[in-house]
Amino acid sequence: MKVEVFSGNASDLADALVTLVPQLSKSNPPPSLDEVEAMLGSDAITQFVARDDGGGIVGVSTLAMFPIPTGRRAWVEDVIVDESVRGQGVGEALTQAMINAARSWGCKTIELTSRPSREAANRLYQRLGFTLRETNVYRFEL
Repeated sequence: MKVEVFSGNASDLADALVTLVPQLSKSNPPPSLDEVEAMLGSDAITQFVARDDGGGIVGVSTLAMFPIPTGRRAWVEDVIVDESVRGQGVGEALTQAMINAARSWGCKTIELTSRPSREAANRLYQRLGFTLRETNVYRFEL
């Protein structure tokens, strides 16, 4: 297994997301090819992939990094590991790659949210040093 910043053909990533996104979210469909191309074209987004020995994408994670008046911020989104390889260190490798990227960009912290029902993911984040914050998270539906 190898983790890298995605640099391939957007259609390869879009094809992988057709399988991976439903394993994370039942309410959001996988992105279209146009949406994947837009995501990959964003300066704020670094898309990581985990590849198996045959080069297939078996995991993804998205790191958003952006400057704001109080510093450089990093936000983890959509860490998805294919169910066929869960428990083999893929999620940890993806998360560690994002930590390293955020550190090299000068970020002091990384934020993420994870549903309480995702027990294995929450254990992983805590084991890697993420701490639960006392905060209110709000959502406005558009």
